[in-house]
Amino acid sequence: MLLAGTDTSAVTLEWALANLLNHPNILAKAREELDKKIGQECLIDEPDISNLSYLQNIISETLRLYPAAPLLLPHASSEDCVVGGYHLPRDTILLVNAWAIHRDPGLWDDPTSFKPERNKNEGKESYKRIVGLTLGTLIQCFEWERVSEEEVDMSEGKGATMPREKPLDAICTSRPIVKNFFSWR
Repeated sequence: MLLAGTDTSAVTLEWALANLLNHPNILAKAREELDKKIGQECLIDEPDISNLSYLQNIISETLRLYPAAPLLLPHASSEDCVVGGYHLPRDTILLVNAWAIHRDPGLWDDPTSFKPERNKNEGKESYKRIVGLTLGTLIQCFEWERVSEEEVDMSEGKGATMPREKPLDAICTSRPIVKNFFSWR
């Protein structure tokens, strides 16, 4: 259980940062939201997450494109039912491919593009607290950029939690807030 909780969060954070590096305008908008609502005088805290709707939209869009669990846990039908036009007798084991649903052009406009704005009507739920707090801190405290002019490779690796094929390489430099709160004496 501990591994599932930490690995899924770490994988989601790496995908989110990779997406932000490939979309610097979205990263700038997230930083702007943090600077406006939190500022540079205090660090983001857990209660702030529910007020950072754009940050939550980024996480939702990351989870849509790169779900930490692309195949949901198996489910069993408790009674006869019809799913997607298929008759399933009682006790049938059903595997749901969340990755395919999240990229279905019948359900999503431009399904393979990273567009946090598509989640703007999601509400102020802050069910993504750990990822939100960590990603918010990384954006608030550091300037991020790619290691080269080339976009970050978004190839998916193999594994139950859908890791990136290659670990993310990025350049970060501290923002002024880091000097306000951390001392290296």
